[in-house]
Amino acid sequence: MPVTETLEPDLTETVLPVRPVVSPAPLGARTPLTWREKLAPLHEIGALLQVTGVLMLTPLLFHWLDKESLEHGLAASVFYVPAALSLAGGWSLQRFIPRREISVRDAMLITALGWVAVCLVGAVPFVTGLHASFIDAMFESVSGFTTTGITVFQGLDIMPRSILLWRSIIQWLGGLGILAFFLAVGFRSGSAASSLFSAEGHKIGGARPVPGIHNTVKALWKVYLILTCGALVSFLLGGMNLFDAVCHTLTCVSTGGFSTHDASVGYFAQQGFPHAVFIEYAAVIFMLTGGMNFLVHYKVFKGEVSSLWRDFEMRWFWVLVAGFTGVILADHFLHAPLRDGGESLAADFRTVLFQVSSMITSTGFATRDIGDPFFPAVAKQLFLVLMIIGGCVGSTAGGIKVLRVGILVNMLRNQVHKLTSGRRTVNPVTVHGQIIPDFELQRIGALLAGWLLLIGLGALVTAWFSDLDGWQSLSGMASAVGNMGPFYFSVAKMASLHWFIKFVYIVGMLAGRLEILPLIVLLSRRTWRSV
Repeated sequence: MPVTETLEPDLTETVLPVRPVVSPAPLGARTPLTWREKLAPLHEIGALLQVTGVLMLTPLLFHWLDKESLEHGLAASVFYVPAALSLAGGWSLQRFIPRREISVRDAMLITALGWVAVCLVGAVPFVTGLHASFIDAMFESVSGFTTTGITVFQGLDIMPRSILLWRSIIQWLGGLGILAFFLAVGFRSGSAASSLFSAEGHKIGGARPVPGIHNTVKALWKVYLILTCGALVSFLLGGMNLFDAVCHTLTCVSTGGFSTHDASVGYFAQQGFPHAVFIEYAAVIFMLTGGMNFLVHYKVFKGEVSSLWRDFEMRWFWVLVAGFTGVILADHFLHAPLRDGGESLAADFRTVLFQVSSMITSTGFATRDIGDPFFPAVAKQLFLVLMIIGGCVGSTAGGIKVLRVGILVNMLRNQVHKLTSGRRTVNPVTVHGQIIPDFELQRIGALLAGWLLLIGLGALVTAWFSDLDGWQSLSGMASAVGNMGPFYFSVAKMASLHWFIKFVYIVGMLAGRLEILPLIVLLSRRTWRSV
């Protein structure tokens, strides 16, 4: 596969492509669209629904193997009915709505509507199979597809395996993005595919590893599959059974965090697995790889191992992992002195490293609850910071991204330098030797402002409609918008929250995963006024 001349992220590249010109027209003239042409974005959503319908049939394998209809009273229709409806609905949209070249606004609209539609379809098995309420089923589905990992379900250890597998599959699909998967299997290319790929988020500032959008998506999915296979082999070597290994693999490399056990990854140590320590370190490795820019993985596979520490964002990433691990470990020992020598030190280090890796990659796996006294007040504050930062650009992780944090710190340093050196000093913000243009800096600032505003409003709503304190309310919404998973109250409490809080969290999870802009386009009056 040919490689482009430069593999460094081009931060000067406009994130969203310019709307292509379909046909020449006089200056100032605009060809009116027919009502069917205005509905053209639904054509792409139809294809997405068809792909989802096919994938929904996968859990039926475990349903038949486990004879769940006898043991759990779970009918096969839990999956094949929504799959059939999704296939039929998708076919109808493609059959009766024509396809046309899409604009940037169309791409944003397709992205937002597509994610909502797929999450609605994905929620059906939770309603029909577990008899969950619609809001809980939608919450779980959105949490899965956005790889947030917040769950409102308890009793995972005795839940039907087909349902558990479906939860894992939707996280794996959401890791690189459902539209990215659709582009990979749908053989779509051209400006429309480029618009869709860019509008789904997580790609800001990322260069293409190979020429052409279709080849780029395929390259990313090849890396994703290699990491998936590596994690599966590691978990099997650690002693997991095949089902646990498959489910945890899908939710680890996608940095989603859904588990097949209420105790998450901590289950294996609690049950006395002989290689539980190996499983935890394997999870750390693959959580971190999932939280890295996939362009870096591509370079490593091409022999450029040094990109793991030469890249601007990767240097920040390792500093944050090491720094947060060190400070939290020191905070722990300050409040709980070392008692059992080296063995205790090794266990505590592993616990802290695991949780920091889980938080910075937005995975949400746990070997110990973040509200546990093991993590004192400083640790709890730092975990909230990690909920906002998240992983790297071009990864499966959530958050505002490490690259943006590095750029913001450079902006602060430049402002201080300008104030101390004289106002005439010109000191632009640079990354990889390239000057970051003002429009990109403004976009980062606007995104951060939107992120913090969403978290603040969600925390207010949570505190208003529940008896949670301010600290707990903030952690819940920060976890939702950052696509993290952990929070400072119990799963049982999350399940009992007012439906409006859950709705706000659903909006927050989608906004965080799509990086706010597509959702704003969906909710904008101007969008629907021109349709």
